Amino acid sequence: MPPKMRKVRQDLRVTNALAGSSGASIPDTCVLDMDGTLLDLYFDSQVWNECLPRHYGQRSGLSESAAREHVEQVLTRQRGTLTWYCFEHWSRVFRLELTQIEYELRHLITVRPGVTEFLEALQARGIRAVLATNAHPKSLLRKLEITGIGRYFDAIVSSHEFGYAKEHQKFWSGFAERYRIGLERTLFIDDNLAVLLAAQRFGIRDLYGIALPNSRGERLNHEGFECLENFSDLTHRLMTS
Repeated sequence: MPPKMRKVRQDLRVTNALAGSSGASIPDTCVLDMDGTLLDLYFDSQVWNECLPRHYGQRSGLSESAAREHVEQVLTRQRGTLTWYCFEHWSRVFRLELTQIEYELRHLITVRPGVTEFLEALQARGIRAVLATNAHPKSLLRKLEITGIGRYFDAIVSSHEFGYAKEHQKFWSGFAERYRIGLERTLFIDDNLAVLLAAQRFGIRDLYGIALPNSRGERLNHEGFECLENFSDLTHRLMTS
C-alpha cells in the first residue's frame, strides 16, 4: 500500500475509533496498557533480556551465551500466563532478586513520546482512563512513582489482582464486570498482539497496537490491527472531535 493511502487509512481508523460505535460521540472509556504502550519497553528488555541472563550466568558459572539461551528457554514455557509476569516466581527459579535488578536500571524507565499530552486530552474531554497492565504490582508501583502517570487515571489495574494475564478471557470477564467496561464504547491500546487478540475475542471493537514499543527495538506490524507510531494523531482528533 502506498504511504499516502496508508496514512489516509490510519486517519480514518483514528477518527472512527474516537467517534465510538455510533459515530456520534467519543468513547466513554480508554483502557491503556503500560509497558511498551505508555512506557518505553527498552527498560523491560534490558531487565529480562540482558541483566537477568548476565546475573544468572555469573551466579551459575555459565557463559553469557549459554545463560541467555537457558533463561530464554525457561521463560518461554510460561509466555502468555500470569507466571510469565511474576517477580516472585522468577526470583525463586533463578535465585536472583529481580526487584533489585529493576531498581538498578530505574533510570531507564521513561514515558513514550506524546503519552502525557494524550492522557491530558482524555482528562480534558472527560473520558475515563483505565490503566490495565500485566506488570507485577511491585514493578507497577515503581514505574508509577518514577513517571507520575498514575495521576491521569481513574483506575489502575494489575492483572495479578484477577489471577489471570490479559491474554486470558477470564481476565477480561472479571475486568469488564468490575469496571463496567462497555465493549462498544471502549478504546483499547496495547503493544502485545496476544493481548489485542484476547480483547478482540472478548468483544472490544476499537483496538490499536504500538508500532515501536521499544525505542531501540524492531518496528512491529500486527496483522489486523493498526499500530500507532505515536499518540499525536489520537490526541489531535480527540481535541477536535
